[in-house]
Amino acid sequence: MVSIQQVVLSSRLGKNDEPVAENFRMEEGCLPEDLQEGQVKVRTRYLSVDPYMRCRMNEDTGVEYLHPWQVSRVADGAGVGVVEESKDPMFQKWDIVTSFYWPWQTLAIVDGKILTKIARLEGCSRVVGICGTDEKCLFLVSKIGFDATINYKKDDIAKKLLEYCPGGVDVYFDNVGGHISDVVISQMNKNSHVILCGQISQYNKDVPYPPPLPSQTEAILKGRNITRERFTVINYSDKYAMALVQLTQWLKEGKLKVYETAVKGLENIGAAFAAMMKGDNIGKQLVLVSEE
Repeated sequence: MVSIQQVVLSSRLGKNDEPVAENFRMEEGCLPEDLQEGQVKVRTRYLSVDPYMRCRMNEDTGVEYLHPWQVSRVADGAGVGVVEESKDPMFQKWDIVTSFYWPWQTLAIVDGKILTKIARLEGCSRVVGICGTDEKCLFLVSKIGFDATINYKKDDIAKKLLEYCPGGVDVYFDNVGGHISDVVISQMNKNSHVILCGQISQYNKDVPYPPPLPSQTEAILKGRNITRERFTVINYSDKYAMALVQLTQWLKEGKLKVYETAVKGLENIGAAFAAMMKGDNIGKQLVLVSEE
């Protein structure tokens, strides 16, 4: 059995009384180790508390579509979490899911029928980042909202990628090139897409751009019909205004996260550039020349 924490309705109150924290209590609970067919094990990330829940504290909620919470039973409501294990073919490990019937507990086993997979911006269902420090890995998950990260200096990239993307990779935004890109491409699906934005691992080498690929990687691209196109931002200057409006809206809505590493003083621009090339920055590397 797996130990969990859960919140139950401790007591009801009069229909005209105001709820207090003591109407709920935390308890220790447990879950079975194994799942049944159609079940999904989810770890809770967020729970929503809403005004309508006051009605569920009454034995008679007043409306047919709301069921009352039961005393000494786990409360529930809207929630968001991540899949840890699944025996429902619609869900895989690391999927972000939501439900209006999420139990108030740290970990839960639920019927996959009550879950909905959350698509990120432009339809991405799972986002995995690859970076070079534990600090950046933690930053991408805790601050930016990535589902998982791989530290290429410590982890087995191929093994971790297979764990985090068991169904294969559909889109790869390539900023690094070299061995890392070869590994990612080796796990890409048929008719998938590589967005070739940068090849920083190759810039200190005397090679053409884009750098040539190993024959094995070229064969994978061809055999699986994987497109690999250069993303050159100046080619889209006619879309700058429209893109700025969209990005600004996403930023206002909290859908975009913007982080910068700023160094003060024009005299430090050389050092800032060198540090950025080594990956010392988090987010966009800037140099603050003047505060006036």
